[in-house]
Amino acid sequence: MSSAQPPRAVFAMDPVHLPRLFPAPLMARLRQTAEVDPALVVRDFADPAAADALARAEVLITGWGCPRLDERALAAVPGLRAVLHAAGSIRSLVGEALWRRGVAVSSAVTGNAVPVAEYTLAMILLAGKDAFGHRERYRATHAFPSPAQTAGIGNLGRRVGVVGASRVGRRLLELLRPYDFEILLYDPYVDAAEAVGLGARPVSLEELLRSSDIVTLHAPDIPETHHMLDRSALALMPDGGVLINTSRGALVDQDALTDELVSGRLSAILDVTDPEPLPAGSPLHTLPNVFLTPHIAGSLGNELERLGRIVVEELERWAQGLAPAHEVRQADLARVA
Repeated sequence: MSSAQPPRAVFAMDPVHLPRLFPAPLMARLRQTAEVDPALVVRDFADPAAADALARAEVLITGWGCPRLDERALAAVPGLRAVLHAAGSIRSLVGEALWRRGVAVSSAVTGNAVPVAEYTLAMILLAGKDAFGHRERYRATHAFPSPAQTAGIGNLGRRVGVVGASRVGRRLLELLRPYDFEILLYDPYVDAAEAVGLGARPVSLEELLRSSDIVTLHAPDIPETHHMLDRSALALMPDGGVLINTSRGALVDQDALTDELVSGRLSAILDVTDPEPLPAGSPLHTLPNVFLTPHIAGSLGNELERLGRIVVEELERWAQGLAPAHEVRQADLARVA
């Protein structure tokens, strides 16, 4: 789009996120580019109070809490030309009706990948030192470990298996470069030359599971990846192996993983589970070999501003008639989160 008139935009999300996505300086920058009312944040496209703004809107700035953009919702926004999503996955938001309209779609998923990769790097480094296990033992004994108890720890030459060269996976591979790890990569969409360029050795999923000290999951939640780590796959991991999941709980057979963890054969660092949250009675809440967090790896707190910044930059590009830098195409959804 290129016009003397600024595009008209409407926020559609849970309003609780708006101040952190667009703090005052960033909101001011956004309002220099588009005509938008920060006091109007749509949660229901049938809300009469939003009808006039939606009827005139060319751009929806969406985020967590936005209703699905189905035929009913789109009927309220007849002039819609772009959806700029200030969050990660767009999969649950868009549908066939939106693609038929030819609406441009952009997502800040690249920005959301940054904290997930940072969190995962931190967990890999801590797992290599068995920091969580030593914490539990120190609590119980109040004694320093013996040389025999620390003989198997350390990050020099530790073999890390990365499942999925997604945006998070690629960012993690960049962050791993300065460390003395051996990196294995499984991704059916990445050829050998590209894997080497990413700093990893390409292997099958089976070889990765058998060979890695630490396995970290960064594949999308699609039908092909559902329970990709089932009971037989988990059994391939060596005794003492560590599984990190900051992707989606559905990638792992939760019952099979629970059995492995209860037995003590494996350890896990889980930011996501299936279901989410876990039932109160799940043993994963109290097992000493499980580090469980409530889906905090993605953007939270001041990290949300990074997502808002991407949306503002996309809006500026769109207002100048340029293609989105972070465009999502319908064909992409078959193999991305």
